[in-house]
Amino acid sequence: MFKLPNGFYPLETIFLALSFLALARVQSLEALRYQAPEEWGKLLGMDRIPEVKTLREKVAQLCQSEEQVRQWSATLSQEWMQADPQQTGVLYIDGHVRVYHGKQANIPKRYVSRQRLRMRGVIDYWVNAMDGQPFFAVTRTVDPKIVQVIEAEILPRLLEEVPGQPSQEQLEQNPRMHRMVIVFDREGYSPDLMKRVWQKRVAVITYKKNTTADANTPWPEEEFSSQQVSLINGETVEMKLAERGVRISNGMWVREVRQLEATGHQIAVISTDFVDDLVRIAAAMFARWCQENFFKYMAQHYSLDRLVEYATQPLPETTQVVNPRWRQLDSAVRRQRALLARDQAKLTAQTLSAVPSSQELAQFPLTGGQLLREIENRMSEIQKLKGERKATPRHIQLKDLPPECRYEKLSSAKKHFSDTIKLICYRAETSLVHVLREKLSRADDARALVRQIFQSPADLRPDPANKVLTVSIHPAATAAHSRVLEHLCQELNETQTLFPGTDLQLHFELLGST
Repeated sequence: MFKLPNGFYPLETIFLALSFLALARVQSLEALRYQAPEEWGKLLGMDRIPEVKTLREKVAQLCQSEEQVRQWSATLSQEWMQADPQQTGVLYIDGHVRVYHGKQANIPKRYVSRQRLRMRGVIDYWVNAMDGQPFFAVTRTVDPKIVQVIEAEILPRLLEEVPGQPSQEQLEQNPRMHRMVIVFDREGYSPDLMKRVWQKRVAVITYKKNTTADANTPWPEEEFSSQQVSLINGETVEMKLAERGVRISNGMWVREVRQLEATGHQIAVISTDFVDDLVRIAAAMFARWCQENFFKYMAQHYSLDRLVEYATQPLPETTQVVNPRWRQLDSAVRRQRALLARDQAKLTAQTLSAVPSSQELAQFPLTGGQLLREIENRMSEIQKLKGERKATPRHIQLKDLPPECRYEKLSSAKKHFSDTIKLICYRAETSLVHVLREKLSRADDARALVRQIFQSPADLRPDPANKVLTVSIHPAATAAHSRVLEHLCQELNETQTLFPGTDLQLHFELLGST
């Protein structure tokens, strides 16, 4: 799929170099300046690793066609799904904001929950498996919200790419059967979306929005029963669960599953999955932390939020954006409402004072009358602003904005290419983690041990005569971890992997082992 002009460094060397740098936690190509080029060259089977300028030129050549990069990423996503169809039964969808601190592009602001601020940034909507393994992401500079992205872009891809879907005949025979289950947070709660998605026989699990007074009513504790829930990491926890059939605002019948916490708080989950029991629905919903952990881990260890290139591209002029005038009016309404609530609280405090003093009684006609006039003026101002807001269109096309206010998007070809390589590395790392967890008493230590292996020295001994490349790994700091490394070497040797571009079979061993 990718080709490079003739040169000293072949195509596989460039891909290996970028992958090894990501696994070794070299945060950027510029950080390669502080690495030993000859040592990295031995790892690649070359005299030295390409310098930063050369790597940047090669990446630019590989990313000349943005469509080619997207096609490569989509092909990998399909291969990952087909390799383990069981992972595609339940898919998680969530947005992650990449904050932009530069000045070259005008990017709209959005709320960043992890920093509790509105900041300029690009949002990526990720699709992950139940254990956090990533498949693909959809990037949006101007965010149309998760409901529109799911229906317009993510769902069509899933219906086309997810393997193992039931046939049309099976769906007709069983009206409760679904093709797959998608899980997202409260931001995507939409009765209309649930109805349209179910028409394509895709089930939804999400948190319930308390939109009515009845939704806030707690269920009797007698309805809840203790259930053993198996989490995706293998842990089994006890939850108090209850279930009812409810009709949501558009008249659609759904399942509502609630968890009763020790504090008495009830967490409500809505689902259109009519096949699985409430235990599996609860396990699927509460396993969303795996995707949150994926975002945190990728940002910390793989620099997922790092800006790769500074180039910008214009957005289509027909892109729908929020009208700045409508946003100003909406902000003014909110501000006046806050001031109105403050004045009403002051008036109530004066009126309901338990034992007012003589001075307070004397001043009440003056201060109370002034507050009443201010309250009336604010209520009148709010009605005026609401009328103007109603008459102002909420969304307009990008071409209708003033030239200085028009948004741009960051070039995404190199970023998409870089992120795809990082996804390959993350999935490879996760595979090693699963192997280590077979022998580790503490499963949480697996990723730290894998990172330690990637950054620890090793001896390379090529044997062209026997077509073997021996990789000798140094022992770990503890005997227990060294035994785990021996197990890892045995598992890797069984794969009979050839070093890319050669006929040398990789053989892993632990130094000092018998």
